[in-house]
Amino acid sequence: MTNLAALLSLLFIGLTAYLLYRKYNPQGVLIFSGVAMFFLALLLGTHTLELTKPTGTTFFDLFKAIDENFTSNLMRAGFMIMTIGGYVAYMNQIKATNALVFVSMKPLGFFRKYPYLAATIAIPIGQLLFITTPSAAGLGLLLVASIYPVLVNLGVSRLTALSVIAASTIFDQGPGSANTALAAQLIGKTNVFYFLTYQIPLVIPTTVFVMILYYFNNRYFDNRDKIKGKLTDEHLINSDFKVDVPLIFAILPVVPLIMLIVFSPYLKIFDPPITIDTTTAMMASVFLSLLFVGIYKKSLKAVFESITAFWKGMGEVFTSVVTLIVAAEIFSKGLINLGFIDALVDVSTHLGLNGVGISIFIALLLFFAAMLMGSGNAAFFSFGPLAPKLAPQLGLSAVSMVLPMQLCASMGRATSPIAGIIVAISGVAGVSPMELAKRNTIPLIGGMLFLLSYHFLTI
Repeated sequence: MTNLAALLSLLFIGLTAYLLYRKYNPQGVLIFSGVAMFFLALLLGTHTLELTKPTGTTFFDLFKAIDENFTSNLMRAGFMIMTIGGYVAYMNQIKATNALVFVSMKPLGFFRKYPYLAATIAIPIGQLLFITTPSAAGLGLLLVASIYPVLVNLGVSRLTALSVIAASTIFDQGPGSANTALAAQLIGKTNVFYFLTYQIPLVIPTTVFVMILYYFNNRYFDNRDKIKGKLTDEHLINSDFKVDVPLIFAILPVVPLIMLIVFSPYLKIFDPPITIDTTTAMMASVFLSLLFVGIYKKSLKAVFESITAFWKGMGEVFTSVVTLIVAAEIFSKGLINLGFIDALVDVSTHLGLNGVGISIFIALLLFFAAMLMGSGNAAFFSFGPLAPKLAPQLGLSAVSMVLPMQLCASMGRATSPIAGIIVAISGVAGVSPMELAKRNTIPLIGGMLFLLSYHFLTI
């Protein structure tokens, strides 16, 4: 049964990839494939549905799983993503984004001659922010509202700007990361100790290598698209524009980031500490923006009318982003339930590789599993708990297996067209998630190979 389930999961992966390639509606394809795999898993006995409130019959339990996925995503991340999408739309409506671009272009004028250098430098800056805002989709959307228009106006393409934003989240690092928490637990250390002792020494050199790859990769593809006529002036925001709102509005797109950094529990600026999440920061920023608009317009009616853009932005993000994230999660759970992960583990242990070879093989599997599932968490949470049991049998320490597994899983997420961050930022910017994922693939595969080589040569 296990072999049959593995073959069926591969069949569904191929069918799903084909339909997505043929531009079928991704939400429909992913939900259909996920529910079908749930059903087959029940028939084959490889897994049972884990529902908080079963309906009492298997048929309706399949659809109850969709209901619970929607509910949990809306409560956990869906509303946050919707508020960020709404805030991005509101910033465009009140022209705060234009003000930010206008103000930023002055000190960044130097980078007009070196736009790809500016884009590359955004990667480590975003990674620092990711430590304090450990939500890939959330941070990605915040950077789309703030850094993205600046980079595009410096002269890079939309795909280049989005690719470096995605690259800011390729390492789930820092004490606040769920993957960090699991990895630290697996090796019996604290989150902070794992982050400082193991993650940083490996992440820093890998980041430098990835930055080099992104620099040349983005230049090559932008030049190729220009030659083919795919990249025209219409892909760029006009850099010669004037703003008709006060330049103080430029602060509004970055206010949520400032709030999240200032009130981060890791900085310990306030005693007792003040802690806010991303959604709270977005809502507080909306009300601050309303105050700015009210002072500028001097009309209460204009203030209330302007907020319509926020609600519309939330609705558009729900339709395009949140629904796709839910569909992708159902698909990934269907793969897990049908035994895809178990089959991969069985293959890795029967190849006759030594300890380092098996560790590298499993890390590679996590990278590609995250690419298929669109979730670094799903991939690592599926494989991670196996490492402490396998490592002693292979003559390795637990951390020597856990660390590359954890980091490769988060790197694979950025190459997935169904990953939350890829869907979110491409949807807001109006580009294809598939094109963005393809733009990230070469530098991140290269970065992953460097990470594995560096790690196992230095342990």
